[in-house]
Amino acid sequence: MEQLKHECGVAMIRLLKPLDYYQHKYGTWMYGMNKLYLMMEKQHNRGQEGAGMACVKLGTSPGNEYMFREKAEGANAITEIFREAQKGFNLLTPEQLSDPNYAKENLAFAGEIYMGHLRYSTTGKSGLKYVHPFLRRNNWKAKNLCLCGNFNMTNVDEIFDKITSMGQCPRIYSDSYIMLEWMGHRLDREVERNFEDAKEMGLHGTDITDYIDEHVNMGNVLKTTMPDFDGGYVVCGLTGSGEMFSMRDPWGIRPAFYYINDEIAVLASERPVLQTTFDLECNDIKELQPGHALIVNKNGEAKIEQILPQRGESACSFERIYFSRGSDRDIYQERKKLGELLMKPILNAVEGDIDHTVFSFIPNTAEVAYYGMLRGFKERLNEQKIEEIESLDHTPTHEELKNILNKYVRSEKIAWKDIKLRTFITEGNSRNDLASHVYDITYEVLQPRVDNLVVIDDSIVRGTTLRESIIKILDRLHPKKIVLVSSAPQIRYPDYYGIDMARLEEFIAFRACIELLKERGMHSLIEETYHNCLRELKKEKSQMKCCVKNLYKPFSVKELNDKMVEMLRPTGVTTPIEIVFQSIEGLHEAIPNHKGDWYFTGNYPTPGGMKLVNQAFVNYIEKVYQYQQKF
Repeated sequence: MEQLKHECGVAMIRLLKPLDYYQHKYGTWMYGMNKLYLMMEKQHNRGQEGAGMACVKLGTSPGNEYMFREKAEGANAITEIFREAQKGFNLLTPEQLSDPNYAKENLAFAGEIYMGHLRYSTTGKSGLKYVHPFLRRNNWKAKNLCLCGNFNMTNVDEIFDKITSMGQCPRIYSDSYIMLEWMGHRLDREVERNFEDAKEMGLHGTDITDYIDEHVNMGNVLKTTMPDFDGGYVVCGLTGSGEMFSMRDPWGIRPAFYYINDEIAVLASERPVLQTTFDLECNDIKELQPGHALIVNKNGEAKIEQILPQRGESACSFERIYFSRGSDRDIYQERKKLGELLMKPILNAVEGDIDHTVFSFIPNTAEVAYYGMLRGFKERLNEQKIEEIESLDHTPTHEELKNILNKYVRSEKIAWKDIKLRTFITEGNSRNDLASHVYDITYEVLQPRVDNLVVIDDSIVRGTTLRESIIKILDRLHPKKIVLVSSAPQIRYPDYYGIDMARLEEFIAFRACIELLKERGMHSLIEETYHNCLRELKKEKSQMKCCVKNLYKPFSVKELNDKMVEMLRPTGVTTPIEIVFQSIEGLHEAIPNHKGDWYFTGNYPTPGGMKLVNQAFVNYIEKVYQYQQKF
């Protein structure tokens, strides 16, 4: 499939013992930094445009830095930031480098709290200033705030208006900076509340500072910051006084997992990351529940606190299908089940002719669904073998048994991901020619014009890679028929919670729907939907509904599939092609605990998502109208 960009991955580690403990037990005081590096590398799949890390040293005296940050752009950003964090380490003697006390007093990033972030932009904004973490500085330790997250907010405009009406003037219009300023404002109020309490207790000077550092309550800060945000998020942060926190959105859209023992408190976007990095069992790790936060205070006391009431069960199903690591225990089984449930529609597509069908997959994320698909066909074939043997009216001969038992499901590695298209080729024809060679094939593994070829992918989004590369390259094998299978249902609607799928016109399913409406003279439905969207946008967000759904109602899944084939068929390819998508029912059967399916159904979990999908259709129509007027 086309590479999709996912908002981000996060990693946090709080050392609950002094640095010399890790030096003695693990042979290095850099235990925390090393583990952060591993957690970030294990989540490289979640962000390859940039990376950043932050660190807090506890117990520093005035005049010494206690909060550190490094950020970099590019695919090698993780390596770059850790190289910078350890700059000068090679100039130290072995004795100095192995001395935790020397490190704590003299070296940057020799701290007890670490936070890392990997970025994929879903907003079109690029540059180092958009790479997390973000840092808000102050001379009061407790007012320093470092923030990062896996999030995309749908109501940035509303929050922006709210904080500017209070007199603030954010430097940058983005959800990250606005959240930093709004949470920073609430942190300031929390510090000032403790300041007043300390004065009433008769404390003076540094005793007031110590009291504030000991009594900052991040639960209060989060409870006064987060209620107004609409979106999917896992927000992570550090304060200069030593607070560490991470909060998950109340709909449970974005994932987070944590583990706590007497040495560490750690959190990451994916469970296998913690399992591998810290050699844990699956059941050792807990999922951060919707609306809850992991909070570790300055003294290393960790707790899970409910910040907001849960507002639904909308954990993102597309995380399970595509983005998250397939090595997760549950995700592996879910992806296999997605493939297995496609057996019947595939069987119909090849008209039951399994003997003359070769099965394969598009690398790389569809591989697990492919195993499930094969399992489904193997089980069916075994049932057929049993039926054939049982139906014999005599004791089968050796040759008869051999003929029955030798039937098998034919599977081959057909497609190979060969190169990544480089963007320095800008001339259209040259670029398209390169795109067509992103994949290569294994030649002469099927009988030309006799064997069907079934290939499964995790999803079909825009269709660009299918049209420009995959179909062309598969057609070189001259199969009798090509069956393109998607383990996900038709993607019909945009995402606004952190996946780079924000415009309706990007989706091949939507484009096919519009073409069918035009072909059948149903322009009035397009116009009616446009005006309905405009009316919805005048309502309160909580009252809005998704009007775009009406566009799909006249058509069956098969009608849309057939139109997609017509639109995606490359010039010169005459081989019969059929597309098979996962059903919504199959999705829910395979992934029962992750009910967030708005990409497929238009059932957005938040009011902000409902508003933006209506706005997306309005934008699409007005863009088309302007284009037609211009030309």
